[in-house]
Amino acid sequence: MLWSPWVIEMMQTTPKSLRLQIGIFGRTNIGKSSFLNMIAGQDVSITSAVAGTTTDVVEKAMELLPLGPVVFLDTAGFDDRSELGSLRVKKTKKIFDRSDIILLLVEAGTWSPYEEEILSEAKLRKIPVIPVVNKTDLKKADSAFLELLKQKSGQVVECSSLDLKNRDRYINILKTELIKACPEGFLNPPALLGDLIKPGGMGVLIVPIDLQAPKGRLILPQVQAIRDALDNDEAVVVCKEREYAHVLANLKNPPDIVVSDSQSVLKMVADTPPGVNCTTFSILFSRYKGDIVEAAKGITAVETMKAGDKILIAEACSHHAIEDDIGRVKIPRWLRQYIGGDIEVEICSGRDYPEDLSSYKLIIPCGGCMLTRREMLARIHKAKEYGVAVSNYGIAIAFLQGVLKRVLSPFPAALEAFEREMKAVKRK
Repeated sequence: MLWSPWVIEMMQTTPKSLRLQIGIFGRTNIGKSSFLNMIAGQDVSITSAVAGTTTDVVEKAMELLPLGPVVFLDTAGFDDRSELGSLRVKKTKKIFDRSDIILLLVEAGTWSPYEEEILSEAKLRKIPVIPVVNKTDLKKADSAFLELLKQKSGQVVECSSLDLKNRDRYINILKTELIKACPEGFLNPPALLGDLIKPGGMGVLIVPIDLQAPKGRLILPQVQAIRDALDNDEAVVVCKEREYAHVLANLKNPPDIVVSDSQSVLKMVADTPPGVNCTTFSILFSRYKGDIVEAAKGITAVETMKAGDKILIAEACSHHAIEDDIGRVKIPRWLRQYIGGDIEVEICSGRDYPEDLSSYKLIIPCGGCMLTRREMLARIHKAKEYGVAVSNYGIAIAFLQGVLKRVLSPFPAALEAFEREMKAVKRK
């Protein structure tokens, strides 16, 4: 099949956070890197007979039709006992948070406590596991061993990553099993904006062009919102905050929803008629990537916050902070003003995330456009295990500006949860 240049470019430039994340796990020297190289058709990972050659996670983004854009994550051996092994295994374990599917490489006839540990951890997290019997050129798996693997996971793939003559056959078999295991969300992605606009209706997106806007383009959440509307056969009008009132006055009918950047939420709410739903891009992403109900409940922790409490600002991307950065400067400042005292603020960015969350009163992540939904949900789940409240940039800003109920109006369940939690907090 021939693809047009723009389709090829789209495949190559799809952000990693929107790709199906496939973790490759197994013991050292099981052939994980050779397996990835075989799938990619190129030398992505260094291969060697020396155990522990893979020292860090190797990522390979590619197009795997019909699944679409994927990222393969080649991990260090789970049984690495070398001098740096504990650090390698620690990084490998973090890939559980990212993986939507796990390929567990094994050798014929060998199922050790290491494989069982990986399978148990994956089952605990409800991550599908596909055992891959590698090195079949050296030893074939007998029927009893294949039946054992099927009993443990329901699926199994056999291959030799060095047998490149049969590469296409191995990949086709793997694709079949991946489609069976693929989370529903990747085959039928959830709507970001589309379900908030009625058929034939229209939305308005207020997009600021300021110091934080990338030159010549829009940021990812704005682009995704536009694309989601188009995918749902809907229309959106895009404008800057200064032009919003003029655009609104010139529409024949009121829009179904208005979405603004969190920092212009006050002006957006002031200019939007009471009967029109409105929210922010960050709040849209709290539903799309995380749990908007938990985020709405979590912000009520501010009501019991006091001077000296510690919060975590969790950014999904690594960027050079500007002078008045929203996460590092503005949100902490508004929190201090709200509680009337100083608080301790810690920042983490990218995929860095503290192991121990027990010292935090509240965690405020951004919308998470650079993380997968699985990663965001894993972070929320981890915070709940520690009894720590988790919210969201957009929800926190709207709460601190006094307009949260207004911007939660498109999400009745989240609004109800917030109001119920606020009543409970005030009764204490």
